[in-house]
Amino acid sequence: QVQLVESGGGLVQAGGSLRLSCSASGSTLSNYRMGWFRQAPGKERVFVASISWSSGYNAYSNSMKGRFTISRDNAKNALYLQMSSLKTEDTAVYYCAAAFGGIATMPRVDYWGQGTQVTVSS
Repeated sequence: QVQLVESGGGLVQAGGSLRLSCSASGSTLSNYRMGWFRQAPGKERVFVASISWSSGYNAYSNSMKGRFTISRDNAKNALYLQMSSLKTEDTAVYYCAAAFGGIATMPRVDYWGQGTQVTVSS
């Protein structure tokens, strides 16, 4: 079992920055790939970025590469998503996720956080 709790969402103006955090606990986290997904109103949940808890190898959705940075702090069991140059279309609920194994785009997620709302205003 892995428990995930996100924080850091909020309202930000277009062009601004925001950092999301995810606190992880439970099973041996080194066995999991960790990532972020987002779901905009009326749309499917989509992959944003992922990182290997053990190696730090990361992967990004092409549409967010260069603006978003995923990182983790093994000592704190924390996952982060630094978002910059935010656009109104980045408005969504952002979810922290954990998947057993190492597939970069995390096609199968084993655990989800509750989500945190990010709203980007124009």
